[in-house]
Amino acid sequence: MKNILLPTDFSNNAWNAIFTGLKMFETVDCNFILLNTYEPKLANLMGTKSKERLGVIYDSLSENSKLQLGKTLEYLNENHTRGNHSFETVSISNAIEQAIKQMIADRDIDLIVMGTKGATGAKEVFMGSNTVKVIKKVRACPIIAVPNKYDFKALKTVVFPTDFTHPYSKLELKPLIELVALWDAEIMILQVAQEYQLHDNQKKNLKQLSDRLKDVKHGFHKVEMWNNVAEATNKFVSDNAIDFIALIHYPHTFMEKLTREPVIRKIGFHAKVPLMILPDI
Repeated sequence: MKNILLPTDFSNNAWNAIFTGLKMFETVDCNFILLNTYEPKLANLMGTKSKERLGVIYDSLSENSKLQLGKTLEYLNENHTRGNHSFETVSISNAIEQAIKQMIADRDIDLIVMGTKGATGAKEVFMGSNTVKVIKKVRACPIIAVPNKYDFKALKTVVFPTDFTHPYSKLELKPLIELVALWDAEIMILQVAQEYQLHDNQKKNLKQLSDRLKDVKHGFHKVEMWNNVAEATNKFVSDNAIDFIALIHYPHTFMEKLTREPVIRKIGFHAKVPLMILPDI
């Protein structure tokens, strides 16, 4: 039984992520935990509001959180009845990243699925502020970020950009391998570089990666980096009709140092398919 956490603020983005999670793991035994967090801006309330008033605000936020979660649960139980899926709700008064860390520790969470907003107009708002916080702060659990208008149909191809500068542990690749095996999909390992010559250590890591993926379909591909890794990756995704992107969240990757860009953030800006962020284990 997988424990999948579905953070929700009851927005269209959050609903889309919920439906994607249900479809993506439709044949898997899953317990989906719907999490809503609420956190009033204490700095704006203290000094102008009494402690009694602050308590009323907290009570109101708590009641609304539980009410909306109840409505969400009722809808899912009525419209998404599946013998291998169960649902429950959790309401926590805390910052979302702290609440998720608490849930991972207390409930043995296997995966987080949450919605993204992408770029808004001329100003690039990466995935919505909550998703940014979670990706930055939560490093012990894989995360799937689902674009707002994404409509899940089937998973056939997954692109996995990497530069072979790190070894690949079984644990960090496990969520990706399980998902790919579930859909009999192919992993397209993508080397984005200004030059393709690998050092001895990179060759060793490449062989290790191939060995780790021996039980699933996979192949190696190269693409030249013109401006940055993110742009090259997203173009490859578009040109090859890729269904999914997976990245390992290393603290400071060689790719990021080389191009002076935070790769995960920039890929997330414009990706039209889900992005799985694998923790560096």
